[in-house]
Amino acid sequence: MPAQPEMHTAHRIVGIIGGMGPEATVDLMRRVVAKTLAQDDQDHIHLIVESNPKIPSRIAHLIDKTGADPTPELIRIALNLQRGGAEALAMPCNTAHAYSSSIREAVGIPLLDMVALTVDHIIALPGVVARVGLLASTAVHVTKLYANAFAPHGILLDLPGKQEAIMELIKAVKRGDAGLESQAALGRIALEMANQADVLLIGCSELSVIAAGISVPFVDSQDVLAQAVVDFATNGATTDRAM
Repeated sequence: MPAQPEMHTAHRIVGIIGGMGPEATVDLMRRVVAKTLAQDDQDHIHLIVESNPKIPSRIAHLIDKTGADPTPELIRIALNLQRGGAEALAMPCNTAHAYSSSIREAVGIPLLDMVALTVDHIIALPGVVARVGLLASTAVHVTKLYANAFAPHGILLDLPGKQEAIMELIKAVKRGDAGLESQAALGRIALEMANQADVLLIGCSELSVIAAGISVPFVDSQDVLAQAVVDFATNGATTDRAM
């Protein structure tokens, strides 16, 4: 058989505002790699990543009202990524999108908005979506990130009756426990919610890490963002196939 042609692909560079949390950041990168058509290293997307788990807690700032504002650190990272050559930004943390307008104002490159992209994905699904079951951190609920984004489309949210259990799972992933027990626990909560909504949505990137335990159909915001990274990086890219 003839040898496969070598692919030399030019991509646009994407910067990742990471560390919220570290496992979620690695998970996004893993998904981007899996979604990229490649035959060798050079065919993969150039990512510039700052994974900084020292970014002040979004929950402490938004809910407890006791923590430092993470906005200055998020902006610092965004500007560093832009100076490093990033042509767009991605942030694998739904809660941190409460600060997305400040990030956009500080940089001259687009932010691939995880929340907006996920809403667009859901409203484009076949059939009528009137209710979305949202699995997310309490901070996402309090800030109404998804509620406000879905409202113009007439879509309502259903929230889990076991929000404390959801938060415990999020904390488990942050401390490194993403095993079968955590996956199964999330799967049980998702199964309980499945009959309440037209579609389930994972709106927390820590929950995305343990989504393998879910046995019912769902939309994963982390997966939507990963696809957006690939789409942006490859849009307008040139490919030279050397024979």
